[in-house]
Amino acid sequence: MNGKPHGADPLRLPDGIGLRQIKCHTMQSNVPPNSLKTKEGAPCKVSHFFDPLGRVALWTISAAAVLLAVSFAPQGKAHAANSAQMGAMPAACDRACLYSFVDQYIAALLAKDAARLPWAAHVKFTENNVELPVGWGLWRTISGRGAENLRAADPQTGQVAYFGVIDERGTKSFFALRLKIDDGKISEAETIIDRKGYGPGPFGNPEALQPVPVMSEDVPADRRRPRERLVSLADGYFNTLELNDGQIFTQFAPDCSRRENGVWTANDPHPGSNADPNLNLSAYGKISCEAGFKLGNYRWDDELRARRFPLVDEEKGLVLAGGFIDHSGRLDKFTTTDGVVHDPPLKSPHSFCYLEMFKIQDGRIRHAESLFITVPYRMPSPWYQRGY
Repeated sequence: MNGKPHGADPLRLPDGIGLRQIKCHTMQSNVPPNSLKTKEGAPCKVSHFFDPLGRVALWTISAAAVLLAVSFAPQGKAHAANSAQMGAMPAACDRACLYSFVDQYIAALLAKDAARLPWAAHVKFTENNVELPVGWGLWRTISGRGAENLRAADPQTGQVAYFGVIDERGTKSFFALRLKIDDGKISEAETIIDRKGYGPGPFGNPEALQPVPVMSEDVPADRRRPRERLVSLADGYFNTLELNDGQIFTQFAPDCSRRENGVWTANDPHPGSNADPNLNLSAYGKISCEAGFKLGNYRWDDELRARRFPLVDEEKGLVLAGGFIDHSGRLDKFTTTDGVVHDPPLKSPHSFCYLEMFKIQDGRIRHAESLFITVPYRMPSPWYQRGY
């Protein structure tokens, strides 16, 4: 069938996109879907088409016209449509619904088959702060998964997050995922994978990773804080970290702890023996979050840039943050508030890109779980301009 539908101009498929054979009721064809009709003459409804390289073309066909919804070329130039941070979802998706999208995503990822997922007409996908076509990156290299660390859901904005461990041909890495669901479809997928040896910074043992129990606990309704307050506390954490000189700009619980890439860097609960696979690697990992910041131990963190807070889980008191930690390398030495002189760990321009989850109880930060990677100095964010 080579004719075009009535009332619609023919569409050209992007170069290199190969359609698999499709069935339209009793007719079969491997031509572009704009030329397909049912036996009765009505346009066919066609959904997902994937080429061998993982690029995606999503087609929507109606009786009036044929619309090319989105095509991911190799350069990954497709951009998502409007996406509001605080707006309500067009269709309700509660915690169980949002968690189900995480399960579907992980299952499709392990099967290396992105076609299993319900993608929105316009979708944005990033891996390690780089926008990619859906199906690239980890989609091609994953061979298994390890422990799940935590989940968080924000039904108000349709966002869900997952931290865990993935396996690539026997090498385990830390993994973080954020999804945005619009009207029952995935419109955003943001991933960070911390692979050992890909830059400075802490790297724990992925095989020994265990969930932090407090992260999954519900906050009683009468003790919850407004989402704006939760975001303010998380933002104050970054104000404290930036040019850290001992001043505190947020509220910490006395037992506040922090784990970064599987390494405890505040209030390490483990004994620290050499036989412990979770042996703390931070000089300040045995003291609390606030005590470490009051020392000014992170003076060399020059700027906490492009901060965003796309997800707030009010029921569990969780806030997901994303952004960068920039290091100019300007310091040759620095002195903490106890008078000790230190060598900064980074003496040349450098940036970390992070996804970090905060647990807030009774208006105080109780735990921070961070996953970050090295990126080029001052690398821009593909997400920051979206308003979160």
